[in-house]
Amino acid sequence: MTNAQREDYHASLEIAGAPDLKLVSKLPDVGTTIFTVMSRLANECGAINLSQGFPDFACPEALVDEVTRAMREGHNQYPPMAGIESLRQAIARKIEALYGVRVDPETEVTVVSGATEGLYNAITAAIRPGDEAIIFDPAYDSYDPVIRLAGGSTRRIAMRYPEYAIDWDEVEDSVSPRTRLIIVNSPHNPSGAILRAADMQALSGIANRHDLCIISDEVYEHIIFDGEEHQSVLRYPALRERAFAIFSFGKTYHATGWKVGYCVAPPALTAEYRKIHQFNTFTTCTPMQHALARFMENSAHYLELPAFYQAKRDHLRESLRDSRLRALPCSGTYFQLFDYSAISDKGDYDFAQRLTREHGVAVIPVSVFHGDHTDHKVIRVCFAKHEATLDRAAAILRRL
Repeated sequence: MTNAQREDYHASLEIAGAPDLKLVSKLPDVGTTIFTVMSRLANECGAINLSQGFPDFACPEALVDEVTRAMREGHNQYPPMAGIESLRQAIARKIEALYGVRVDPETEVTVVSGATEGLYNAITAAIRPGDEAIIFDPAYDSYDPVIRLAGGSTRRIAMRYPEYAIDWDEVEDSVSPRTRLIIVNSPHNPSGAILRAADMQALSGIANRHDLCIISDEVYEHIIFDGEEHQSVLRYPALRERAFAIFSFGKTYHATGWKVGYCVAPPALTAEYRKIHQFNTFTTCTPMQHALARFMENSAHYLELPAFYQAKRDHLRESLRDSRLRALPCSGTYFQLFDYSAISDKGDYDFAQRLTREHGVAVIPVSVFHGDHTDHKVIRVCFAKHEATLDRAAAILRRL
């Protein structure tokens, strides 16, 4: 997005009915998120929406049945602030089975109203006025605004294009006396890159040498391909003792609209985290918690996700193999990046708008995830769709 396209974002907001009262914006350069912008445009144009990251297929019917069952059983009032006990216990069992570490469901697991709330709580707990946080561009768009709302500042480090790898020597050199926090995201949105064991060792060394807090955004933990293994911070004792790990049920069970996630952190960090959670959403939808606790008893529901989504990734890539779009590496998430430079020299924001308005396929321009709007002529395509949806979109994209 160019600076001219941001001119509509104002530094102050006039209150309706009170023309003399103004609020000075805490986020004067922040407008409506690109996901809302592109989904709204897709609806207006009747376009195939491959922009916002949600499936066009239903969540498991058995899970819906469990929600109904929970409501009929009377689970409709406030749950405990940290989440119902049975769900926190189920989360702890899953973590031990997958990552080989025991977490205390009473003092280390907190259920939240979606990963965005989970990230907000963790950033707010870690950052104080004057602190600095390191994030990696292209970065998910909620990180920087929350850092600034907490009174901190952001140091953005560019991942190496096109593999979207992190240069850990650059990270080490970027740490200052004000640095308090590093946020990592693997599998990574929007690039589909993943962190491997060597990355986690490098991160651990930097965090230990400089006494830094870590937030690990792991919402796509189960969507990882080609036999790779998800490297959660929870696998690494030195990282686990200083990290908030954020997870999402919406991504795992095709129910993004439910907005249910959780945070795992050591007791001292969890205590600070819950202080913020209780004055943010306080609790999360009760019947859905009971349903998820029961549904998690069958691990196949999440263990089958790598093969399920890899088939969709491969289907999309094969459908566009003979097109002028060049697929970049994708090791996880349900997003595929494409270089469109053989088609157009327009900036990615303009290209995405044109693709939606003129051709009927909505995508996300990747430059919006860069603090300096770096434009590699790359778009993000969501493949969490029926194959028929992907085929309709691919037929259009092949004609470009």
